[in-house]
Amino acid sequence: MSHSITKICEDFLSELNQAIGEQSADSIFVLTDENTRKFCLPLALKSPKLEGCHIICIPSGDENKNINSAVEIWKYLSENGATRKSLLISLGGGMITDIGGFTASTFKRGMRYINVSTTLLGAVDAATGGKTGINFLGLKNEIGVFAPAETVLINIDFFKTLDDANLRSGYAEMVKHALIDTREEWERVLKYDLEKLDFIELKELLARSIRIKERVVEQDPFEANIRKALNLGHTFGHAFESWSYKIENPVLHGYAVMWGLLCELYLSFVKLNFPKDELLRLKYLTKEFYGTFEFSCQEYDALFELMTHDKKNDSKEINFTLLANVGDIHINQTATKEEIFECFDFFREG
Repeated sequence: MSHSITKICEDFLSELNQAIGEQSADSIFVLTDENTRKFCLPLALKSPKLEGCHIICIPSGDENKNINSAVEIWKYLSENGATRKSLLISLGGGMITDIGGFTASTFKRGMRYINVSTTLLGAVDAATGGKTGINFLGLKNEIGVFAPAETVLINIDFFKTLDDANLRSGYAEMVKHALIDTREEWERVLKYDLEKLDFIELKELLARSIRIKERVVEQDPFEANIRKALNLGHTFGHAFESWSYKIENPVLHGYAVMWGLLCELYLSFVKLNFPKDELLRLKYLTKEFYGTFEFSCQEYDALFELMTHDKKNDSKEINFTLLANVGDIHINQTATKEEIFECFDFFREG
């Protein structure tokens, strides 16, 4: 699998022009949602390369990352003469880059696409690494393919349109990357002040975070081995996220991941003796900036059932990535139902 070129832009429009120019496409389609059409598309359309391009807009929100939206995108591409030599530009957060990559890589067996990431979460998580997908039957990213973008462009200025909750959602994935990397990176990310945002410092942290992910993906593009490290926090996190949609009280992906990290570091503490003081540091950060996810012990079985459907499971057992320490990764770990319920207890005790 080839790798995307990821660029944190210094001059967004000229780098966008260059990325489009390198593709020599016969026609260009730009995929947005309602938010990015309003806040980000006007700047992108200043590129002379996008003169006369086709705009596809779908409703925003992860609940719209589904087969119906994919069908609408394919239909638009088909009716407007898209070919395998066309180019799709996915302009948006993780939802748009996930569904954009999926529809582009399956249309006519694959057309090229560029990701322009407009959210911190999308930049640090979904836009790089070649994973694409849609949600299906209430399960996160259940249908998808590995198909990297030609280029990933990240324009930090777009992040200034985000509210605190969406910035914190992205920061959660940076916390995860730091945990699987080094103690030095973990300390650096924890020092970042979420109450007084410094975008220059954020840009440096983001560049480091993306490099951590890219190093892992290069070693294992199809998630047979070490790439599973990037799933830290996601087995519990995806269950919380899917449940939030089921009860019609959706939570942001990064919030679900942060709560999942807390559960999985507790499981790491129980099974691999992960340091308790580092677990408590994460617990403090989570309570302070992410609050909690309310559920009762009557709902443990439903959450457990969602975890059994996670695509990371290789067998009937639920598969986890756990840590014996910061940067000390143990993939393909399993836990009993009782151990998982103990994590729920720990999470709820506040």
